[in-house]
Amino acid sequence: MTQRRFRHAAALVLAFAVCAASALGAQDTKRETPPPLGTPKPFALPPKHELTLPNGMKITLVRFGTVPKVSVYCDVRTGHIDEKSNEVALSDVTGDMMREGTSTRSATQIEEQVGGMGGSLAISVDDDEASIGGAVLSEHGPEMVRLVADVVRHPSFPDSELARVIANESRDVAISKSQPQSVAREEFVKTLYGDHPYGRLYPTDDMLKSYTIAQVKEFYARNFGAARTHVYIVGVFDEGQMEKAVRDAFTGWPAGSAPPARPPAPHKGHSVTLLDRPAAVQSTIMLGLPVPDPTSKDFTALEVTDAMLGGTFGSRITTNIRENKGYTYSPFSFIGTHRHDAYWVQQADVTTKFTGASLKEIFGEIDRMQKEAPGTPELDGIKNNMIGLFTLRNGSRGGIVTQLENEDLQGLGDDYLSGYVKRVLAVTPADVQRMTSTYLKPDQMTLVVVGDKATVADQLAPYEQPVP
Repeated sequence: MTQRRFRHAAALVLAFAVCAASALGAQDTKRETPPPLGTPKPFALPPKHELTLPNGMKITLVRFGTVPKVSVYCDVRTGHIDEKSNEVALSDVTGDMMREGTSTRSATQIEEQVGGMGGSLAISVDDDEASIGGAVLSEHGPEMVRLVADVVRHPSFPDSELARVIANESRDVAISKSQPQSVAREEFVKTLYGDHPYGRLYPTDDMLKSYTIAQVKEFYARNFGAARTHVYIVGVFDEGQMEKAVRDAFTGWPAGSAPPARPPAPHKGHSVTLLDRPAAVQSTIMLGLPVPDPTSKDFTALEVTDAMLGGTFGSRITTNIRENKGYTYSPFSFIGTHRHDAYWVQQADVTTKFTGASLKEIFGEIDRMQKEAPGTPELDGIKNNMIGLFTLRNGSRGGIVTQLENEDLQGLGDDYLSGYVKRVLAVTPADVQRMTSTYLKPDQMTLVVVGDKATVADQLAPYEQPVP
């Protein structure tokens, strides 16, 4: 399960819980004190069987669960990171074109075959990785391995389908750029990362329409190969059969090139950008800066700090500008990550006339956490919430695949997942205060606001200079 899908699922669970609680409250106003929480248990990942083929391709098999299904995902270390400045989203077009058939199967035959296995095939491309795979009934696991291998190794890239794929991509980009949140994000990452691939969010329409099938094939040839690939198999399966299927399907694949290192140099200074959206009834705020990445010893404490500051429904910023002030409905913060890179960002869609007031409260909460360590009960509630969400994420095949993908992308040790609960529990109020003071410096933040300039410009005037 991707992070986005998980957040959506968590939101649905939360909404259901709220509705259920309201219904119960209407029936019986007598409230009982809930039982005390037990001590969270460490997470134990089922044993991994890992191997590397002679061509450099890595394989991880994890037997998990009792439902007779197996997830098979092939991750390739390529994506937006490998695009040149004049080929934004070419990796997305390449991924979409891989759906259109192989040297032995048409697109229709692929869909029919995977549907007959009780599953579906997903292809996604992000900044650092491309993922191809899906979940099927366990009895079809080896067949799914062979199908995924065919799609990854032998895409036909039919020229006849390119115009349709590009038209779909162009439509998706146009829809995204019509939303103020996407406009703010595009400006935010551009300011933060400049002309690095992480800073190029959307292609121009002319750029998209200029792509040829030769460029698609060249991007594939340059960036796809066994040396960049890791296959994850999680679920209920016969280990011997699945290992043989992977070896048979991928052993002959050329290694190709290793992924090149392209570390970003993110902007670390004060910046304010106002993008005019005339007559908008809301302003979209994005405020953030680079922070240590997941390989840092401080990263878990930073995650706890983010959860307390703005990353959970009961966080301080959310309570302040949503519950107490009513400036916004759904503010949130998060730590975005790339390979060996991370940034913290607070986002909120606020009522236009309260844009400046919202910023004042956001900066005020950061300042309060810098000056005063939170209380232990408040912190314990945040930590228990994080541990609960972590447990939910690891309760499915897709969740485990996602965790393993992140662990391998960042080069983290095997104890990263098993030690997560212990690390979260070890975070103290003083650690949260230190994280905020050390890393969340208002005078180094990038601020992007998309809103009605006529109403918002004067409200932003106090923030044109760095907040002390």
